[in-house]
Amino acid sequence: MRPGLRYALAGRSGQLLLDALLGTARFEVQGAQHYREQLRAGRPVIFVLWHGRLVPLTYLHRHQGIATLISRSEDGEYIARVVEHWGYLTVRGSSTRGGDAALRQIVRHGRAGRSLAFTPDGPRGPRQKLKSGVLVAAQLTGMPIIPLAAATSRGWWFEGWDRFLIPKPFARIHVAYGAPRVVARGARPHELQRSALELEAELNRLMEMVDARAAHG
Repeated sequence: MRPGLRYALAGRSGQLLLDALLGTARFEVQGAQHYREQLRAGRPVIFVLWHGRLVPLTYLHRHQGIATLISRSEDGEYIARVVEHWGYLTVRGSSTRGGDAALRQIVRHGRAGRSLAFTPDGPRGPRQKLKSGVLVAAQLTGMPIIPLAAATSRGWWFEGWDRFLIPKPFARIHVAYGAPRVVARGARPHELQRSALELEAELNRLMEMVDARAAHG
């Protein structure tokens, strides 16, 4: 089977399967006001999440016209095909392949008024360690960063570098959003480094919070 056809079929079947699966889930959300207030004020945002929790969070924000950065790897191709069916505009590239051009492209989408989404520990990890591209995008666009995390006690965990999560049927999915963070246009390298450490810590704090809630049902 030709690669393009294989990816297309896998993307459509994957999207239909996940729609059926996640359609049975119940989402319990905390902190949504952090991004909703920005959108009501006409300000698009940059969503930042860890790669392993991509499925429940991209499903939750489907059909909102978000542009997202996805690697050019084979795994990235399958993910791109699924999320495109959920209404995402995908920009292909990563820190290892095509990163500079992809970053310029996604910045253009942000400046045009789209919200953006980054998984800054992808495409190969280390898990839950933040790469700086999202901060550069925030610096160039002036858009606020919204960290978010999701967890469930009923899920399949894949033993790759990111411990990729797919919720099981009828799961209760806990989601938490952090407060918006702005990166100054004139931020210096040491300030960007400090912002990266702070954002990484906030993402991990949110992860610990939703994981604790999921552990208690």
